[in-house]
Amino acid sequence: MPKVICTALNTNDGPHIKILHDAGFEVIPVPKGINIYENANLIPLVRDCVAVVTGSEPWPDNVLAECPKLRVLSRTGVGFDAIDMAATDRRRVIVATTPGVNHHAVAEHTIALMFGIGRGFPKQDQQVRKCAWTREATPRILGTTLGLVGLGRIGQAVATRAVGLGMKVVAYEPFPNREFVEKWGLELLSLDQLLSRSDYVSLHLPVGPETKHIMNATTFAKMKPGSVIINTARGLLIDENALIAALQSGHLRGAGLDVFEVEPLPSTSPLLTMSNVLMSGHVAGLDHESHRDTLTMCAETIVTLSQGGWPTECIRNLAGVTNWKWSEKG
Repeated sequence: MPKVICTALNTNDGPHIKILHDAGFEVIPVPKGINIYENANLIPLVRDCVAVVTGSEPWPDNVLAECPKLRVLSRTGVGFDAIDMAATDRRRVIVATTPGVNHHAVAEHTIALMFGIGRGFPKQDQQVRKCAWTREATPRILGTTLGLVGLGRIGQAVATRAVGLGMKVVAYEPFPNREFVEKWGLELLSLDQLLSRSDYVSLHLPVGPETKHIMNATTFAKMKPGSVIINTARGLLIDENALIAALQSGHLRGAGLDVFEVEPLPSTSPLLTMSNVLMSGHVAGLDHESHRDTLTMCAETIVTLSQGGWPTECIRNLAGVTNWKWSEKG
């Protein structure tokens, strides 16, 4: 029976297990206590598998080289920057994502981080726990400007919520949905204009050569003094050293971060000691509904490919390939 391992977060149960079992696969969970972000730990687990329901752990070529039967990396979410795409193309391993299932979850998490920082958390929480109350006024969020860097499915979901909260929403998006922009009364700006005008800047871009470290010392300096950066997209969009400097100098009032350059965040990071930084561990897209739907789509993608189908909307590599077959390996 071909093996599928589930390395993504919280995948020991869910709809994917029945879908895969019914299609003739053996589903394997990751044993507790194993750090799959370490290549040496991941390789023995995946070596004999034909497919992986994968999370955000790295998949470099040296790991893929140890997986002779591997046909599919089915990613829970829409990001795939942790995967060596050139290596998967060369080895004819499909990389699939689950578009359209978690944008509401990410949007809610974005708003939560924005309000948390806007109202002075985590400092307020820390002070109460120390029995050392400090009562400090914070700027009202109503009427402030939210700048969305990226206006795809997730950016749009954030925009509708922010408009409902009484915020002015501006966006930087090279290929905007004009109908959406007009319907919700958004204003399209250049990146520099957005940074200088926004009280809150929220990132909603994929990572690529043009967007890696799009937020750096130069772009942070262009942000409005006292503004806040929110990142629920990809850690590599931000140069963390530059962010730390902008926070320490007081140029930025705070940051809300769900993703980081290195994950898990190293224990030596200065971000951990900052009371004006609110953090979570790459869970923005994880609510009950999105978790159910993304696991369902992951499993259905694997089954479809194993049965000769080609779910184009989910596949992120092997562009132009027409002769891929499940039976090439294993």
